[in-house]
Amino acid sequence: MPTAIGDQFQGEWTLYSCSMLAKSLSNISLLYPETKEGSIVQIDSLISIVLSPEIRWYDTLRWGEDPLENLDGDNSHISYLSHLAWMIGNYKKIGGDDKYNELYHSLCKTMSRRIKASDILNCPTYPGEYIYVPDMLVAIVALSEYSKYYNGKYSTIVNRWIHKAQTEWLDKNTGLLVSCLSELTGIIEDMGVKGAYSALNCYYLVLIDDNFAKSQYELLKKYFIKESPIFGLKEYHNYSPILGFDIDAGPILFGLSPSGTAFAVGSATYFGDSVTRKKILKTAEIAGSTCVWNEDRHYLLANVALVGEAIMLAMRTTVNFSTTVSK
Repeated sequence: MPTAIGDQFQGEWTLYSCSMLAKSLSNISLLYPETKEGSIVQIDSLISIVLSPEIRWYDTLRWGEDPLENLDGDNSHISYLSHLAWMIGNYKKIGGDDKYNELYHSLCKTMSRRIKASDILNCPTYPGEYIYVPDMLVAIVALSEYSKYYNGKYSTIVNRWIHKAQTEWLDKNTGLLVSCLSELTGIIEDMGVKGAYSALNCYYLVLIDDNFAKSQYELLKKYFIKESPIFGLKEYHNYSPILGFDIDAGPILFGLSPSGTAFAVGSATYFGDSVTRKKILKTAEIAGSTCVWNEDRHYLLANVALVGEAIMLAMRTTVNFSTTVSK
C-alpha cells in the first residue's frame, strides 16, 4: 500500500483488500464450484494475514489497545472485528473447516454486545469521530451471515438495525441511508450523503435485505448517476467539481467518484441491471486499463492501489442466482 497515506489508511486498505478478495473467492466458488477447494485455502491465508499484529496495528494505534486482546472490553473496534468476522463467514460458507469457530463466536458476540450497548445501535470506527455507516454495515452483514449458520442467533439485532435504518437514518433530501451518524445525536443535520458511501451501503444491503437494497439502489441511480462526459457515479449529488480528492472516494474528476463507481457495480450485478453495469465497466476500463500477463488479467492501476482491484472483483462477482448477468 502507498506509504504516503499513513499507517491508518495503509492498515485500512490492506484490511479491505483482504476482506474483499475473500468475498470475491467466495462468490467465485458459488459460480464455479470446481474452484472451491483452492478458494478455501486462499481465504484461510487471507484470514491469517488479517490476524497478524502488523495488520491489527492500525486499529491498535487509534484505540490504544489491541482489538483481539480486549474482546471483553467496551471499546468499539467495529471495523476491524467486522471485516475479520465477515471473512470467517465466507470461509465457512464455501466449506471451510471449524478452525476459526471459537474466534468467530467471540467476534460476533462482542460486536452484538457493543452494538446493543449503544444508545443509537451504532459503534464508531475510531474514538472521537463520526460513525461511518458503511463500516457499521459490515458488522450487520457479518452478524446476518452468522445468524444463517447458527439458528438465527443475532438476527434480532440485525432486524432492529435495518428497521432503524429504514425509519430513522434516511437523508431528508435523497431518501438514501445517511453516510455518517453522531454517536450522541444520531442524524447529523445538514450533512449530505456521499456517493462512495451510498454505493457501498447499497452493496452491503444486498447481502442482508433485498427490498431495502433495491429501493436504495434506485435512489442511488436517481441522484448520483452522471452520464457525461464519462458515465459513472458522482461523489456529490448536488454539484460536480472538475477536480478534487477524497481519501475514501479517491481523485474526483468531473465530479465522478472512483470508489463510488466501483461499488455501484456490486448492486448492478446483483439486481441484473446489465445496462448500468456495462457502462460502469467501460468507464473502469478507461480509468484502469486492463493488462494481461501469463493469462491473468489485472487493472494497471492495481499497482498503485491494490484495494481497488480487490473491490472490483468482489463487485463483479456479486452472486444472485435469481438473475443472470455476464461475468
